[in-house]
Amino acid sequence: MTDSDKPKKAPKRQEVYTLLVEIGRKAGDGLPKGATGAALVIYASGVDEGEAVRETVAILKQADTAPLDVSGYGTLAEREAEGHEIGEEDRALMQRALDENSVIVAQMEPFFGEEDRGTRLDARVDPNAED
Repeated sequence: MTDSDKPKKAPKRQEVYTLLVEIGRKAGDGLPKGATGAALVIYASGVDEGEAVRETVAILKQADTAPLDVSGYGTLAEREAEGHEIGEEDRALMQRALDENSVIVAQMEPFFGEEDRGTRLDARVDPNAED
């Protein structure tokens, strides 16, 4: 069988995934003085969530940040199916990530102590999250 005889696979379609990334401190990270880290809401394109996570982590490392944890919240359709309300600004950012095959930081919330971690941005990505 030659290459031209093989069945052609349909190219996988890019989708945009919502990620919540926790970063720690690193020299040159640009976080405010006194911050212990930050949480980032990110819209990242990929053929699957794994690719979106890998690309996001790679870009954050290139930007001199220290990614510690990534939580995935799925695609726009998956979030809508779960009842998440997604505003026009977020939809526009998701579309931009798709159009540009890119990683978009939609929001950054610095931490100034352990009590800050994992609370403020959860409602943006998952309104059903418990406080």
